[in-house]
Amino acid sequence: MQPWLRVSLLLCVFGFFRELRVSEPFVTEFLSGEWRDIEPEQLNRDVYPIGTYSQVALLVFMFLLTDVLRYKSIIVFSACLGIVIWSLLLWTESLAALQVVQVLYGAYMASEVAYYTYIYAKISREKYQQVTGNTRAAILLGRFLSGVISQVLVSTGAMNVRDLNYITLGTQAVSLLWSFLLPPVKTSVYFYARDEDTKPTDGMVACDPVPTPQQKEQEQKEQDQLELHGDNGLDAFQKVSPDRTTPNNEPNESVENGTATAKTIDALPKARFSASRAVRLLWKHLISAYRQLPVVQWSLWWALAMAGFIQVQVYVQLLWHEIDQQQGTLFNGGAEALLTLLGAMSALAAGYIANRIFEQWALWILTVCSGLQGGLIFYSGFATNIWVAYVLYILFGTLYLFMVTMASAIVAKYLEEDSFGLIFGINMFVAVGVQALLTLATISERGLMLDPRDQFKVYGGYFLVLSIIYLIAAIAASAARVWQLRREARAASPNASVEGSVATAERCKPATVSG
Repeated sequence: MQPWLRVSLLLCVFGFFRELRVSEPFVTEFLSGEWRDIEPEQLNRDVYPIGTYSQVALLVFMFLLTDVLRYKSIIVFSACLGIVIWSLLLWTESLAALQVVQVLYGAYMASEVAYYTYIYAKISREKYQQVTGNTRAAILLGRFLSGVISQVLVSTGAMNVRDLNYITLGTQAVSLLWSFLLPPVKTSVYFYARDEDTKPTDGMVACDPVPTPQQKEQEQKEQDQLELHGDNGLDAFQKVSPDRTTPNNEPNESVENGTATAKTIDALPKARFSASRAVRLLWKHLISAYRQLPVVQWSLWWALAMAGFIQVQVYVQLLWHEIDQQQGTLFNGGAEALLTLLGAMSALAAGYIANRIFEQWALWILTVCSGLQGGLIFYSGFATNIWVAYVLYILFGTLYLFMVTMASAIVAKYLEEDSFGLIFGINMFVAVGVQALLTLATISERGLMLDPRDQFKVYGGYFLVLSIIYLIAAIAASAARVWQLRREARAASPNASVEGSVATAERCKPATVSG
């Protein structure tokens, strides 16, 4: 198996078990159930917001720490956090313990950046697209199976919503054990970066030894000598390179079946820590990315839409609980599984749609999609049937996953190599920051202190405002384009008239007869 594929599979298995959290589709039912003396209102006001604040506070720090510690340490740390979180959920009952869990959960989600960026530091650039698809598929599979397994176990009565946490604890333990199998990374994108000319670009795992062009030329000369002298090839080889040695000054020839084989391996220069180089590279990537209008347009929508989507995901179970207070129909796991499946299908479909169409009509498409998302979520606030609420959530999430796939593909096309992780991190930070503001405005005591139904009306209005912003931008851009075309047409008209007059004069000019 090729090294890059082996590393990709190891990371995918880790990501699969990390996402196999079967208790999450029913976390609100568990936390507000008979096992704790906590009301849904307390979850809404005093518990869930802490996770949001924790994540936004730790995200930038975790991104930089991931690069400094070179990924694997943070991946192992996140797996340890998962074990602590679900142990506390199972064996504590107080509100204070639950708030500690939310702080740890914020760190757990912030450390997810290590999973997404590890592969870009470990794998060469030619394999980015393949390994990105692999890691994304592993996450979607884990989420899909989480929904299916939890729904089957709850619907059949095989487990109650508390017992689902034992399975999640087990999968987090497996992910911890598996994380130790991940190979360490010698370099990172910023703090432990190598010069561009020393990075492998042929699909090999980064940091694997590769021959230099001079070594390849020398080996070719030796091979020519071996073919020329036949049975005396060994003598010829020794004449060509009598003192050929490895970096440790040890002979590096081997004779197999009467032939000589040269083993030339020269390790890449060791990557050293450099904060100044990291700052320069970060600034270079920022300037290079955000001076391009498509990156700004799609990244802004990406971040703002992600903020709304995460907020909806966090509080949608409270809405479902309020709509169906008797809990006669618990289809939370099935809804999450179906959303993941349809989201994966829509993401695959997005890969076959021409990006140029989305780029040409970017503002109008973002306007329409944001408006549709806003309408779906706004109507959720008025829903009285739990099945209608499930359908609205699935449609909203599917549309978001389709559009965010297109956004990431278009943004990535304009970025410098190695900078996608940075832009993803910035978009994530903006999203979590906006989500924190939404939480403060709608839930906290300093804000409106809305109930779940009114919250979703506000979230729907949020997407509708986003749609209006992009509508104004689309109209302005279209008007500017029309004005530019008319200006170019006017500029071309006088030139055409002059050229036509000259051509007419030439035709009317009398012919001269030479003597």
